[in-house]
Amino acid sequence: MSQRSVADLKTGEKARIRAFSDQWLSLKLLEMGCLPGVEVSMHCKAPLGDPVCLNVAGYCLSMRRAEAATIVIDPV
Repeated sequence: MSQRSVADLKTGEKARIRAFSDQWLSLKLLEMGCLPGVEVSMHCKAPLGDPVCLNVAGYCLSMRRAEAATIVIDPV
């Protein structure tokens, strides 16, 4: 089974952050509250799929789809 990322979530779907696939981008994501073990959900996506808006730690976080693809998740 292949690893899923936050970018693979459908609107309203929830998951738990497991790890990051990009070492350098992970620092930025950690500072924004994307910590391993935190539950995230896909709030919405732009009409063309980029950017995406996530619910993380009680707030909405917008990011590029490429950034979201570096966050490895486990299903809730």
